[in-house]
Amino acid sequence: MGMDSAVLRDRLSTEQITYAALGELDATRERDERARIIAKIVYWVFEDYYQRSRHIPLEVKAAFEARDWPTTFRASRLRLSIYSQTISKLAPVLDAGCPELKADDTFWGDVEAHYLELIRDKYEADIAFAFIHSVRRKIYADDWRPVEYAPTSGPLRRPPPAEPVTVTFVETLPVKAETVRKILEVPRLKAFWRDVEEDAELTAQALTRVIESWGGMAGDEVRFVMVHAGFYRNRGCYLVGRIAVPGRGIHPLTIALLNEVKGIFVDAVLTESDDLQYVFSSTLANLHVTCSSYHELAQFLFSLMPKRPLGLHYSTIGFNHIGKVAVINEIVREQRRMGERFNTAVGFRGTVAIGFSMPSSKYVLKIIRDTPTSGYKWGTFDGVPAVLEKYRFVHNADRAGSMLDNIIYYNIALQREAFADELVDELIEAAHTNVKLVGDNIFFRHLIVQPKMIPLPVFLETAGPEEARLAVINLGYCIKNNAAANVFNKDLDGRNYGVSPIRKVYLFDYDAVEPLTSVKVRTNEGREDGEEDVPDWFFEDGTIFLPEEMMVGLRIDDRDLRRVFQEYHPELTSIDYWQGMQRALEKGYVPKVRSYPIGRRLRRTVRMASGV
Repeated sequence: MGMDSAVLRDRLSTEQITYAALGELDATRERDERARIIAKIVYWVFEDYYQRSRHIPLEVKAAFEARDWPTTFRASRLRLSIYSQTISKLAPVLDAGCPELKADDTFWGDVEAHYLELIRDKYEADIAFAFIHSVRRKIYADDWRPVEYAPTSGPLRRPPPAEPVTVTFVETLPVKAETVRKILEVPRLKAFWRDVEEDAELTAQALTRVIESWGGMAGDEVRFVMVHAGFYRNRGCYLVGRIAVPGRGIHPLTIALLNEVKGIFVDAVLTESDDLQYVFSSTLANLHVTCSSYHELAQFLFSLMPKRPLGLHYSTIGFNHIGKVAVINEIVREQRRMGERFNTAVGFRGTVAIGFSMPSSKYVLKIIRDTPTSGYKWGTFDGVPAVLEKYRFVHNADRAGSMLDNIIYYNIALQREAFADELVDELIEAAHTNVKLVGDNIFFRHLIVQPKMIPLPVFLETAGPEEARLAVINLGYCIKNNAAANVFNKDLDGRNYGVSPIRKVYLFDYDAVEPLTSVKVRTNEGREDGEEDVPDWFFEDGTIFLPEEMMVGLRIDDRDLRRVFQEYHPELTSIDYWQGMQRALEKGYVPKVRSYPIGRRLRRTVRMASGV
């Protein structure tokens, strides 16, 4: 076999349940039996992973109740990493213990057939299927072999959820505090409320006002359909549902809770789909939901926010692998429906990445060049794996509402006819170790997908004065939010930032990102004009950042816009701000990230309604 079972067991020490199966694998040479054993091992390891991942939302709920914010952040990183960690541990073991997995494609078909029988009637069968194909991609990492992202042996049967996903509360206008109190009890929080009676009364008043603004009248029936769980992220808990008023339509509802020193309280009431998109943006960390019915959850969120693709809703609640399948399927459907071809994306040509898209697509696709172009700024290029690691770093980080999430595909093929000829030539020439023509397809060892944005310089060229002013102000907030999340973009070039339809600004290029705490913040201020000696920092290793030179790097050509940036964000050009942020991060302080407009805060709304 090439590796005895003792070594196999050592490498799979966290999956104790596979011991007996590993022994069986060593004991037989019969093909179908070996395929059955491999399928059983993968299934058991998947089950172990899945149960651990489903326990994490409960840990985050407990952390919210205890105001244990560092645990919240650690749990978020763990949930994103345990999938790949499990794959990285399992794949080499199977590769070494069962060499026919790599040598014989038809043997994979036998394994998959047995595996599908094990998972077919499981609710989480599609995640289990993604799991075995992730193992396959890991084993094939050095081969030019695409791996499917959908089952090839028939559809998977998904049973209904074991428990109801929603709970309904029936009311008549005006909304009563008693009904709101029941809604606030949905997540079953075990923590002290600051003043739950006042929160229920103020929330009832806010809901009554908004329903009346839709045309609701006293005595009208109102139905609140709420997800039977809490949604947790960072310092917040969200109750999510919809409001149905006969003859007045169906509207989304999210109640945002915070837990501060004096206890839990309602901070905001959101009833507009666009407001919910702030909360459920993929530029923030994933939400943890104490409900395992992820298909129903994603569909429910899609009904509240139909402008966001379904695949992104899966990713928002932490089911990234199902989201990956949905997004790539959507891109393929876009291409077939519109008949458009991929070509170079709008904006400047990247020195490290090649971006491409279709005119009508919601997404931009990227690959990393084998070597950067002549405009590369950072000396030695550490290679494609190092750049991909930066994209994974951002995916695993709290993106603080100011960085686009990345979906990274490995060993994937797309049809050649969907690409413009000149783009194919560029991809193969600039990234021949990662891109290859295979029959009628283009094979990608890696492919990065992001939501499409307008590059900031492109936006500023055509924007009116007010829109340009807002974009430059939001650029400063983007840089600050990234700093608070311990992310520093050493290429502070405006071309690496994009503008969304709601005029928020996001960082989308990550080949130059580093943890802020590893950056050496220095200054030339205080040096006398004419001094010829070299500054002390010149001889230091690592990334050196001079805040006073930021404006030069940002490439904001318009003098008035530069003045606006400096007026709103003067601290960004000071050494004290950056070093102070580093000290806070090193002490483990967790920044507050509010993911909805401040104007939607409950008590602010009440004061405005009462004229205070």
